[in-house]
Amino acid sequence: MSRYKEVYEHWQSDPDNFWEEAAGDLDWHRPFDSVRSDVGNGSTRWFAGAECNICWNALDRHIAEGRGDYVALVYDSAMTGAQARYTYSELLEEVCAMAVVLRDLGVEKGDRVLIYMPMVPEAVIAMLATARIGAIHVVVFGGFAAKELATRIQDAKPKVILSASCGLEPGRIVEYKPLLDEAIRLGLFSPDHTVILQRPSHECELAGQSEHEWYSLVQKAKLEPGHTSCEWVGSNHPLYILHTSGTTGVPKGIVRDHGGYMVALKWSMTNIYNVKQTDVFWAASDVGWVVGHSYIVYGPLLNGSTTLLFEGKPVGTPDAGTFWRVIEEHGVSTLFTAPTAIRAIKKADPQGTLLAEYDLSVFNQLFLAGERADPDTIQWAEKILNVPVIDHWWQTETGWPIAANPLGLEQLPIVYGSSCVPMPGFDVRIVNDGGSELAKGLQGSVVVKLPLPPGCLVTLWHNEEGFVDSYFSEFPGYYKTGDAGYIDDQGYLHIMSRVDDIINVAGHRLSTGAIEQVVASHPDVAECAIIGLADELKGEVPFGMLVLNDGVQRSEGEIVSEVINLVRAEIGAVTAFRKAIVVAQLPKTRSGKILRRTLKSLADGKEYSMPATIDNPGVLQDIEITLKNSE
Repeated sequence: MSRYKEVYEHWQSDPDNFWEEAAGDLDWHRPFDSVRSDVGNGSTRWFAGAECNICWNALDRHIAEGRGDYVALVYDSAMTGAQARYTYSELLEEVCAMAVVLRDLGVEKGDRVLIYMPMVPEAVIAMLATARIGAIHVVVFGGFAAKELATRIQDAKPKVILSASCGLEPGRIVEYKPLLDEAIRLGLFSPDHTVILQRPSHECELAGQSEHEWYSLVQKAKLEPGHTSCEWVGSNHPLYILHTSGTTGVPKGIVRDHGGYMVALKWSMTNIYNVKQTDVFWAASDVGWVVGHSYIVYGPLLNGSTTLLFEGKPVGTPDAGTFWRVIEEHGVSTLFTAPTAIRAIKKADPQGTLLAEYDLSVFNQLFLAGERADPDTIQWAEKILNVPVIDHWWQTETGWPIAANPLGLEQLPIVYGSSCVPMPGFDVRIVNDGGSELAKGLQGSVVVKLPLPPGCLVTLWHNEEGFVDSYFSEFPGYYKTGDAGYIDDQGYLHIMSRVDDIINVAGHRLSTGAIEQVVASHPDVAECAIIGLADELKGEVPFGMLVLNDGVQRSEGEIVSEVINLVRAEIGAVTAFRKAIVVAQLPKTRSGKILRRTLKSLADGKEYSMPATIDNPGVLQDIEITLKNSE
């Protein structure tokens, strides 16, 4: 029996014992009375009766074990050239000082602290300090538009907002203070205090007694005697609220707990990511997204490893070799990023020539998540990096991987196009629209049989009705992921698209992800998006938007023709795929997901609102022009 099967079957046969053993790797101020209790409406309480604190387990625990001088956090800014390193003891000192600041500003257990920050060490420090005193952090992606920030302020009602004077993007400075001021003006709630980190790239004016300069408060706090002790909280006490991106109206605030979350993350670092305490782990994401919460801040620190915080882009800061430079300089053993980052590098440097400038001998593995990883991208990365490239699948709601290739247990054979196998705690099923389970190989809605494991969302902030309606009402007894896919004969899970990205072509249900996989295999295509266009005869037909690799000399018409023929050959004429255009870029969220719904509205000629999470709004105007010219 393989090690993975042995572990998964141990969880299946005795789940409570499985998670009790996992919880033994962490410190508990008071032991739990029961491993789990189901409270109805799809929610499970993990390690009830226990008292703990995730900040203690991320910092103090390692220092108590004599590892205070080990490097906890490395900061690298490709935007400013700044770098910094913090040992576990140094990071704890900064966290304690910030905890004093928050307490002096009146923050108490259960209060919310909203963090609207760029990718700087102070953002990580703020999150840990908030957790340390039992408050609830609400991180909002830095640079979010004022309207979207306002909805999150209104929903969370933070006592204090922590922010910065600016964020940095290639070629521009994003001033945060005007956005924050406008968000507070638009909302119906104002915080008691605002603390602003003044960055040298751009300083802002502070006004009134409720606005404070970050370091003046921190330096004052450091003069106070003694460290700030941890506030011991119940295992189920809320750790953070993270609002799902791209929402309209009031966003959904995912609530995560202390106890279950830290157990799940610690287990995943060892058993999925195969990360040791001596390793440097880099999640090339943002603290504003769930990947940043789980695998920039908490996961690596719970594991006692070194985590890397990067401010920059995979290309343009300054070139497509930036990732390789960071890996070499800081001895990164594991990189976790989105497929779109690798595709951007591939587009700019299709032969991987920049890689020759760097020594990646310590680099062991690359993990991809955030959107579907097409086989061509994985194979390209495998070829140039010569390490395992692992596609895995999870969601903001789950907080850690649902399916993966668990390198810490064993490396299973890679099946291109699959996110591999379900992890312990996740009983993944495929069902039809009526909720009946489908046979192997048949595509349907991907669901998870309840109960959900530790680490998953426990509710939506002040929205229990929305919690049930969003995730549990459509398929009773299951968590609805909203994704479509199938399980093959080997038990491997294939996520093909979001359920609402299934298109109906003359009665045939086709996955846009399956078509994209074929299109992306064309050697001149860097990335693509397939959407369903309204069609009077067939109901819907697929329409492609292609981004080509840099330096391609052939005509666009020739490439489009080859792509269409490729899809007909691989999938069949049933797709009715007859039209595609070449575009310079695809519109994406700041976390790298392609905005397919917006593309569909554009192609159908319908009105659309500018997505709050879009990275570059100008891309949409360019695509509109291209669409008109193609008519």
